[in-house]
Amino acid sequence: METQQVKINVNGADYLVKAGQSVLEACRSVGVEIPFFCYHPNLKVAGSCRMCLVTIGLPARDRATGEMLKKSDGSPEIAFMPKPAIACGTNVAENMHIITDSDAVKSCRESVLEFLLLNHPLDCPICDKAGECKLQEYANRYGAGESRYIESKNVKPKKVEVAGKIILDSERCIECSRCIRFCNEFIGKSVFGFTKRGSKTEIAVYGDDNDSNYLLNVVDGCPVGALTEKAFRFKMRTWFLKTAKSICAESSAGVNTRVWSRGDRIYRITPRRNDSVNDVFMSDSGRYMHERFRPENRLKIPRIDSSPCDLSYAVDRAVEISKLGGLAIVANGWQTLEEQFMIAALARECSAKVHMASHVAEDDGKLVSADRTPNMRGAFVTGLISEYPEPALDALAREIRAGGVKTVLCFREDLKALGLDSKDFKSANVIYCGALENRTSESAKICIPLRSEFEKDGLWINRQFRVQKFERAVNPPADSVDEIELLSALMRKIANESFKTPTVREVRELMASRIAVLKDCADVGDSGVLIDSSEFAGVKFPEEAALHFEPSK
Repeated sequence: METQQVKINVNGADYLVKAGQSVLEACRSVGVEIPFFCYHPNLKVAGSCRMCLVTIGLPARDRATGEMLKKSDGSPEIAFMPKPAIACGTNVAENMHIITDSDAVKSCRESVLEFLLLNHPLDCPICDKAGECKLQEYANRYGAGESRYIESKNVKPKKVEVAGKIILDSERCIECSRCIRFCNEFIGKSVFGFTKRGSKTEIAVYGDDNDSNYLLNVVDGCPVGALTEKAFRFKMRTWFLKTAKSICAESSAGVNTRVWSRGDRIYRITPRRNDSVNDVFMSDSGRYMHERFRPENRLKIPRIDSSPCDLSYAVDRAVEISKLGGLAIVANGWQTLEEQFMIAALARECSAKVHMASHVAEDDGKLVSADRTPNMRGAFVTGLISEYPEPALDALAREIRAGGVKTVLCFREDLKALGLDSKDFKSANVIYCGALENRTSESAKICIPLRSEFEKDGLWINRQFRVQKFERAVNPPADSVDEIELLSALMRKIANESFKTPTVREVRELMASRIAVLKDCADVGDSGVLIDSSEFAGVKFPEEAALHFEPSK
């Protein structure tokens, strides 16, 4: 369906923009900035901050006949409104004229900022929002540069803890109401509200039942330092951090994220806008997925029979054991699409059966889906599995006990938590490849440390069957091995072939040429690529209807 467009004029230049959108969004779409505080693209319009005031004009009409008045050249006569209008609450119309840079508009912005700064504390040097504060940015860009206020500022509550994860400083609040609207509209309950009147108005918290797995989104939405995340508060200045575009590994929702790091340490994870997947929101639990990869939890060095060894020797021994026959491979839904493609190739070369286990929990109907792996659908697309897996590896256990499986090449999964016992580890040689220590790594014959999802590039397919990419955020530990490199080494030595280890890019191009539904996935943009899922219509996936997702019937 073709999108309807209207012609507007912004500061003397004509543009074609999408019909029905606000003046603010229309101007942003053509590269004209209009400052705002209370507006949020995914919340109802409040129009309370007045920072987005602009001058608006529409074609004039004859009062008697209603006909449009035209100039001598045939263009419409424009009648400008006597007072500025809010850009966030005014929709564009054909031949609308918008002025964002006049002296009157600039005066409005200066006045709004002056009023906001009357009682705002001058604590930018110690405020945790400094460097990403809209009030700080706009005061510098649009403010008068000096204050006429000489009276004492109002004093309001500070350091109020909310749900154990947010710190509220009411005196910094500019009453944009974003936090109130988010809780009411997205979470579905009132957590914040305004109390008192006039200049004494302050943001407050309702009662004790104020927690939610999405509450930290109010910190992302707060344009000032009134709401800050307790876990990140005073840990690091944002201008010292680098960012990487990533995807949340918490579930198959495929939430787009941004990973903030310095050196090889991740300090925080925040949502990244994707209007087709998660808008600009994410779960609170997803923000701390990196903490499971703390140094004390990592598989740090290769081991054979619990003794440390050289990485190349561990890989060589793994190859020798794999070549003995009776090989089974345990893949998982956290592996990248490229790694799953390589495992499928290895399984064909070795005539090995691939086993997988499902990780299913409660679906919250928003951005934490029932499938708690980010890439289970990738296993279907690459041909690793054809049916949704069971939560335990009972079939593998039976094959080991029957003597059909002599070697298990396990990636990431804890086999003991999935149905195998200590006797199975004596009956079969277990080669564990993963980033974390677990009960399987403690008992495995060979352990090879791999990299986490924060230490590599890759593709995942979310519950929509949308292929999305993520970037490496931090450098991997020195003794860890890249999974594609490991799989390439196994294939070279088992098949007695000689080929160079492919790059992630080369694997993507190979996948695009061999798997029909991935033909457009050699180059995946930030919004992802939605692929044809009709081939898997009969698979019973566990996810429920949620934000931007409707399960197939």
